[in-house]
Amino acid sequence: MTDHDHPSGRRTACRGRRCAALIAAGVLLPLPALTGCSDDTRDTAVATSQDIAPAPRGELKNGGTLRWAVDGMPGTLNAFQSDADTTTTRIAGAVLPSMFTIDASGRPQRNADYLDAADISTRDPKQVVTYKINPKARWSNGTAVTAADFIAQWTALRGKDNAFWTARNAGYDRIAKVEQGAGAHEVKVTFARPYADWRSLFTPLYPRSVMGSADAFNDGAREQLKVGAGPFLVQKRDAGAGRVVLVRNPKWWGEPAKLKKIVLESLPGDKRAAALANGSVDVAAVDQVAAKRVASARRAASHKKAGDGNAAPPGDKNRSGAKTVAAENAVLRDYTIRKALEPAYTQLALNGSSGPLADDRVRRAVARAIDRQALADTVLKPLDLPSRPLGSHLLMAEQYGYQDHSDALGGQDTGAAKALLADAGWKSDGADRQQAGERAGAPAPDAGRADGDEDGLDPSDDRYGDESAGDRPDGGYDDGADDRNPARSGRGHAAPPARSDQEGVRPAAAEAPLSFTGAVGSEVQQSALLRQSASFYKEAAASEKEEAGGDTESAAYAKYKRYKKRAAQALGAAELIETGQAPHLPGSGGHPGALHAAAERRGDAAAAPQPAGHKEARFAAVKKNGRPLTLRFVLPDGAGSQQLRTVGRQIATMLGKIGIQTSLQRVSDASYFQDHIASGDFDLALYSWPGTAYPATDARPIYAKPQPAPDGSLTVEQNYTRVGTDHIDQLFDQAASELDEGASRTLMAQTDARIWAAAGSIPLYQRPELVATKKTLANVGAFGFATPRFQDIGYQK
Repeated sequence: MTDHDHPSGRRTACRGRRCAALIAAGVLLPLPALTGCSDDTRDTAVATSQDIAPAPRGELKNGGTLRWAVDGMPGTLNAFQSDADTTTTRIAGAVLPSMFTIDASGRPQRNADYLDAADISTRDPKQVVTYKINPKARWSNGTAVTAADFIAQWTALRGKDNAFWTARNAGYDRIAKVEQGAGAHEVKVTFARPYADWRSLFTPLYPRSVMGSADAFNDGAREQLKVGAGPFLVQKRDAGAGRVVLVRNPKWWGEPAKLKKIVLESLPGDKRAAALANGSVDVAAVDQVAAKRVASARRAASHKKAGDGNAAPPGDKNRSGAKTVAAENAVLRDYTIRKALEPAYTQLALNGSSGPLADDRVRRAVARAIDRQALADTVLKPLDLPSRPLGSHLLMAEQYGYQDHSDALGGQDTGAAKALLADAGWKSDGADRQQAGERAGAPAPDAGRADGDEDGLDPSDDRYGDESAGDRPDGGYDDGADDRNPARSGRGHAAPPARSDQEGVRPAAAEAPLSFTGAVGSEVQQSALLRQSASFYKEAAASEKEEAGGDTESAAYAKYKRYKKRAAQALGAAELIETGQAPHLPGSGGHPGALHAAAERRGDAAAAPQPAGHKEARFAAVKKNGRPLTLRFVLPDGAGSQQLRTVGRQIATMLGKIGIQTSLQRVSDASYFQDHIASGDFDLALYSWPGTAYPATDARPIYAKPQPAPDGSLTVEQNYTRVGTDHIDQLFDQAASELDEGASRTLMAQTDARIWAAAGSIPLYQRPELVATKKTLANVGAFGFATPRFQDIGYQK
C-alpha cells in the first residue's frame, strides 16, 4: 500500500499507521484461488486483526537477509516532511526511537526499549508529562538519548519557525515548554493546552543533529540518516538500484536483531507477482492476482502428488510453457499469504459543496439506498474474512473502543430514501415501471442485471454452465494496486470548481469518457456497455490462462476459453451497433433479444450477451422542475481498479432503484485525486482512509468544516466531501483536550454519530491486507494495526 501525506503540508506523512493517505480500494478476483493459500500447518481460522506467523525468538536463526518489497524509494528519510511516505515510515520504525508503539487492537503502548516510564505527572494548573528515558538508550554515534533531543524536536515542529519545512505541528503546537527534569534522562513536557493524544508525540524521535537546525532538518536527513538508535541502521540508500539497505546496529542495547540485513526493494505492485515467481523478494504486500498465483502453485503441487494427470502430455505444443509454469510453481510453493483486516476503510464520498448533494436530505437518501452489507460481502467474503460493513468513521472494527454508530443515519431502507428525496422536492412522474427494457434511473453498466453480475448476463442463464458464483470474474481483491494519493495534487486547499446548476453536473464531466451520458437506451450507451463487457472478459480470460499454465485439460483453461468467447461476442455486438447493423435495440423500440439475434445472423460462434433487462423491475427517475436527479460518479480507470469500479456499479444500481441516475466517469489514475477528489470535481467517489490510534488528532482534518480563505477559496484541509459542522469541530476539540480516556472516548463516539448524521461520507468496509512471505519467515506479514518489532523478524531454524 502507498500511504502519503496531505498536500497542504499540515499533516505529517508518518507515524506508523497514521499516514494521512487516501487509498483507493483494490480489485477483487475469485475466492477459490485463496482457499489454500495459507501454510498447510496453520490453523484454518484466519486472524482478522493480524497474521504474522508469531514465533519465539529462540526458534529463529541468527542472521540472514530479508528482501522486502516497497512501493518506491522514500521521498525523504525525514518523517516530518511533506513528501514522507510509507517507506519512510518503515525505515523510521527500524532505525529510530519510538516512545510508544501500537498494539494489534490499536492502543498505544509504552516502548520499554526507550522509556522506563511516561505518565501525566500533573494535571492542574497545566498538564505535565514526565518521560524517564531508558539510560541504556544511545545513538549510534555513542551519545546518549537525552532531554536535549526532545527539546530540539519540539523546537523544530512547534510551528513557530517557518525556516523548518515541516508537514505539521499537531500536538507540538500545544506544548508550552520542554525541559530537562531531575537528570539528562528525565524530560518534562508542559502543555499550554491539555492534549489527550500526548502519546503520539516524539515518535519517531530524531537526534538533535537533525532537528537542531533548519538546514539539517530540510536537507540533511532527506537522503541519509547518519545517526540512528534502533535495532537497525541505514547503511545505504541506492536510488539507482532502487533499494535501501538496513543493517544491524552494533550499538543497540536491546534484544539483538535476528536478521543481519533488511533490503527494501522498490517494486511496483504490478511487478510483484513476477518477483515472487522468480524468488527475488521475501516479503511483499500483494494484490489478489499475485495471491491467487501462489495458491495455484500449491494446488498444482497437491494435484501432482495425487496423480491427477494435470501435467502436459509429451509432444504437447504447450509443453515448454508448462515447464516454465512448473518451474515458477516450484518457487511459489515457498511462499504463503498472510491476510487480515487492514486498519483502513473504503468509503463512499458525497460532495456536498454544491448541486443536489448540498441538500443533506439528498445525501441521506443516497446513504439509505445503499446496502453496505452487500458491498462488504463482495469484497470480504471471497477472502474468508469477516464480512461486515464498518460502523465507524473513527475506529476500525478490531480496535479498542469500537462501536457502530451508523444508526445515527439509519440502515438501508428504500422507502425511507424515497421519502427523503420527495421531501427535498425530487419526485418521480409516476409509479415504478416494470416494462421490458425500461432503463430510467439505472446506470448503463448495470442496467438489466442483478447486483454483482458485471457483464449483464442473467446468472440463471445456462451459458454459465457449472461455473459457481465464486468462480466468476467479478470477485477477488487487488490490494494496493490502485492506491491513489491526494498528496500529489498540491491542491489540498483548492476551492471546488464552479458548477452548472442547470445541468446538474460539473463542467469537467465532458473531459473524460462517461459510461452513461443520460441518453438512456441509446446506441452509444449500448455500444459502451458491450465494449466494457468485452474488456472485462479479456482481463478474466488472461487471468485464467495464466493460472492454467498450459494445462489444456484444467478447469482454469476451460474458463479461459469461455471468457475469451464471451469477449468476442460482446465486441461483435458492439461493432454491429456501431456499423448500423443492429436496428432493434433494447429500450429503443426493439425487443431485448435483438443484439442476440443479430449476432447469430452474423455467424458468431455464440450469441452476444443478452441484456436481460426484461427480468428486473425498473424505476422512474426522480425529477425537480422537470430535471432528473443525476449524480456524476468518478472512478479510476486503471487496470488495478476493477473492483473499485465493480463496487461503484453496484452502488449505482442501488441508487437507480430510488430514481437517482448516475453517470459513471472513468478517469486516469494520475488525475483521479489531483483533478477530481482534491479539487472537488465529483459528486460521488470511492477512496479510503487509514485507521489511527489517535482519532481526535488525526481524523479532525478529514471531517473539519471547510473554512473560507481570504482569497475566496475554500480551505478544506482533508475534508474532500466539503461536508462539516461547527458542532463536529467542537467535539473534536473537546476530545483532543479531555485527559480522562473514558470521557474522551465518549466524545469521540458523539463525534462519529454526528459525522454519520451529516452523511458526507459513508464507510463501506474495512480493507483486506494481503502479504506474501517466505514460509520460513516468522513475526512478519499482515501486521494490521500493530507496529512491527523489527528485531524479532527472522527465519525459523
